[in-house]
Amino acid sequence: MTGKSRDREPAATLPVARVCVDVALPHLDRPFDYLVPATDDAAAQPGVRVKVRFAGQLVGGFLLERVETSAHAKLAYLEKVVSAERVLDPEIARLARAVADRYAGNLSDVLRLAIPPRHARVEAQAAPPTPAMPATSPASATPVLSAVPGELAASAASATPVLSAVPGELAASAASAGPAASGGPVPSAASAGPVPSAASGGPVPSGVPAVAGEPDAGGATLESAVAVAAGVVAGSGHLARPGDGGGAGPAAGPGPSAARPGVIIGGAVGDGGLEDTAPAGGDGDGWGAYPAGVSFLRALARGRDARAVWSALPGEDWPARIAEAAAATVRGGRGVVVVVADARDLERVDRALGKVLGVGRHVALHAAAGPSERYRRFLAASRHRVSVVAGTRAAMFAPVADVGLVVIWDDGDDLHAEPRAPYPHAREVLLTRAQLAGCAALVGGFARTGEAQLLLETGWAKEIIAGRDTLRARCPAIAPAGDDWQLARDPGAVTARLPSLAWQTARQALQGGAPVLVQVPRRGYLPSVACAECRTPARCPHCSGPLGLAGARSVPACHWCGRAAAAYACPACGGQRLRASVTGARRTAEELGRAFPGVPVRTSGRDEVLDVVPGDAAVVVATPGAEPIAEGGYGAVLLLDTWALLTRADLRAAEETMRRWLSAAALARPASAGGRVVVVADGSLAPVQALVRWDPGWFAARELAERRELGFPPAARFASLTGRAEAVAELLAASRLPEGAELLGPVPAGSVRAAGEPGDEVEQERMLVRVSRGRAAALARALHEGAAVRSAKKAALPVRVQIDPAQLL
Repeated sequence: MTGKSRDREPAATLPVARVCVDVALPHLDRPFDYLVPATDDAAAQPGVRVKVRFAGQLVGGFLLERVETSAHAKLAYLEKVVSAERVLDPEIARLARAVADRYAGNLSDVLRLAIPPRHARVEAQAAPPTPAMPATSPASATPVLSAVPGELAASAASATPVLSAVPGELAASAASAGPAASGGPVPSAASAGPVPSAASGGPVPSGVPAVAGEPDAGGATLESAVAVAAGVVAGSGHLARPGDGGGAGPAAGPGPSAARPGVIIGGAVGDGGLEDTAPAGGDGDGWGAYPAGVSFLRALARGRDARAVWSALPGEDWPARIAEAAAATVRGGRGVVVVVADARDLERVDRALGKVLGVGRHVALHAAAGPSERYRRFLAASRHRVSVVAGTRAAMFAPVADVGLVVIWDDGDDLHAEPRAPYPHAREVLLTRAQLAGCAALVGGFARTGEAQLLLETGWAKEIIAGRDTLRARCPAIAPAGDDWQLARDPGAVTARLPSLAWQTARQALQGGAPVLVQVPRRGYLPSVACAECRTPARCPHCSGPLGLAGARSVPACHWCGRAAAAYACPACGGQRLRASVTGARRTAEELGRAFPGVPVRTSGRDEVLDVVPGDAAVVVATPGAEPIAEGGYGAVLLLDTWALLTRADLRAAEETMRRWLSAAALARPASAGGRVVVVADGSLAPVQALVRWDPGWFAARELAERRELGFPPAARFASLTGRAEAVAELLAASRLPEGAELLGPVPAGSVRAAGEPGDEVEQERMLVRVSRGRAAALARALHEGAAVRSAKKAALPVRVQIDPAQLL
C-alpha cells in the first residue's frame, strides 16, 4: 500500500479522495484532496482510516468521499490505507460536521470523540453471526395516529421535518453541514452493505395491532402496547422470525465476516442464540401509566419521528421503559441509540435491553470495558450487526444503521457534557442527530431541564407525563421541615440539622423494618471548618485554601496544598478551637449511628458506591448520584443540608437541586406503602413547592421564563472565551461577531502555568459573548473564523472557546 509517487497510477474511477486530516488547527479545518493509487482502489473506500503526507509529516485521517476531479492541478497520493474497515459512517460524518459547526470546533476533534482508537487484533478477528431480525411492515404503509406525542403538524403532513421549528438553530447547522465535510455528494449508506429496514418486506405480525379502524390512544390497551414493544406474536409467546412473515434475512455488515460461534450479548460475546420466548412487558402499568405513552410506542413501531420529553413517575423502572421503546423501534425496522450519564445507569439499561430485546440485539459502549472490548463492541455497531447501542457520553456518535430513535436519560447530569474540545453536550448532539436523520427522540428523567422545557414550548417535542391520579398513587408523602406549621411545633427546626420531623420519620420507618435514605450534598467527614469562637472560616496559612478534617482524630489539612495545620490559630481572634461549618457524609453517618443505636449504617459515595441494598431496617447515607436502590423502596428519604445546594453560585443551582432531590425521592415507596420524604428546607421556596407537588414541569417552565427575561441559556446563546487577556482580545478582534452580540466581562478565570516557564503562573480572564438564539450559528462561525486567523498566524497563546458552557457563572 506504499510506494513512490512516480511508480503509482491513479485509480481508474473516482481517483480523488477527500480526506479529513487529523490536525487540530482551525485554519486547516477542511477536507484535502489526494490521489488514490490503483493498488488501493478497492480498500480506499469512504469511511476508512488512511495515512497521508501533510506538511512533510505522515499523519492519520479519514477518507470522507471519492470524486472524479479536484480543483487542484497537482495532488499527492495516499500513503497508506490503514485498514479496509469502514469505521466512519456517512451519517456520522454529517453529524460530526454539524456538531463541529455548532460548537465552533474542528471536524477532526469531533471524529476523535466519535471513533475509538483502532485495535488491529480485534479488527482482524472473525465477526460473530448476526441474529435474524423479526419481520416488519413498511413504515409508510401505516398512517400517523393523531395522538402521537412529539409529532409536529408539519411533520405529520410531510416526511421531512420542519427545520425552522427546531430550537437551538438545528436548521442552520443542518443546512451548513451538507455532505460529509466537503460540499460534495455523500456516499450512500447502501455502500456499506445491506441493513434491516422497514421496507424490507413482510406483513405486520399478529402481535402488532391493526391500523384500520383502530381506536385512538385513549382506547388502546396496555397489552397491545407491550406486544408492539416486545415483539410478541399473538397466541404463541414466541418472537417473530423472518420466515414467519416473509421478511428479509439478517443484515450483512461490511468488513471481515468469517463467522465464529457466539453472539454479542449486552456488549459482551457469549454463547447462545435468539431467545425463544418474549420477556415480560415490564413492571406496574409501564407506558400505560402515561396517557401518551401507548401512542408513543405505536409511533415508534411505525417508524415515525415522534419526539417527546418524558417526566418519569416516582419509583419508575425507567430502564425497562427505555428498553420497551427501543424494542418498538426495532420492530419498525430501525435502530436505537441510548445515552445515560454513568456506568451504574448503563448497567441497568444493559440488563433491561437484554430482557426485552433478547440475546444479541444490542451492545453497551463504555470506557470501563477496556480498549479492545470497547472497539469490538464499536465494530458490532459499525458493521450493523446490532440495531441498538447503549452507552455513556461517547455513545451519542454510535454508528447505528438507519437510526430511528435517540434516547437520553437525565440530561441535566453534568456528566453528559464532554470535557474535551469542542465540548459538545450529549443532549444537543442527539437532538441534532434526530433532526438530520429524521428520527424520533426521547428526553427522559425525573426532573426537567430548561432545555427540555424549551423543546416543549417551541413545539419541537410533546410531553409524556402521568395523570394526577396516577401520580398520587405512586408518589411518597413529601413534607418540608421548614414550613410554618412545623416551625410552630418545633422552633428549633430553623437551625437544627436533623429536625424532629426528620428524626421521627426515620424512626417510624426503621421501626417498620424499612430502610432509610439520607442524602447529604458533601462527601468526606468535615470538608469545611471554622473558628469556634468567631465563626471565621479556617484557611491554610500557606496558600489560603480551605481547611477540613478527614476523620474524628485527624488534624486540619488544606484542600488545596494538602499541608497539615496542627497548630492552627484564627487570624481574627486567635482562637484555636474549630467547629464544623459543613458536615460531610461520613460525619453524618457517625451522628446517625449514635441517634439510632443498633441500626446498621452504610455510606455510599466516591470511595464506595453501593448499587443495591436490602429492604431491611438500615440507614444509608449517600451523596447525590450515589444513592443505591433499596429492595422494595425506602421507607423514608431525608434530604439534609439543602442550603449547600440552593446557595451555590451557579445559574443552574436551583435546577440541579431539583434534579438531585427528585432522583432521591423517586427511590421511596409510595405513600400508600408508608413511603415518606422530608426535605429540610423552607416550604415557600419554589424547588420545595415543586418537590412537594412532584411537578418538575411547573418548575422548569418557571426557570425558563426567568432565564428568558434575564437573557440566560437556553433562552440565549453564550460563548465563553478563556485565556490570557491579550489572547482573548486578539480573538475578538479577528472575529466578525454577528449584529447584536453583547460582550460580558472580562472576569478573572484563575491562573495557569505558562508554557516554557516552569514555576511561573499567568493570570487568565474570561469573556462571555451573548447573542439571540437566531444568531447562534453566526456566532459559532465567527469565532471559528477568528480562531483560524490566529492559528494561521501561529499565535502562541491559546484561547479556550466554549459554546454554551455548563458552568456559566
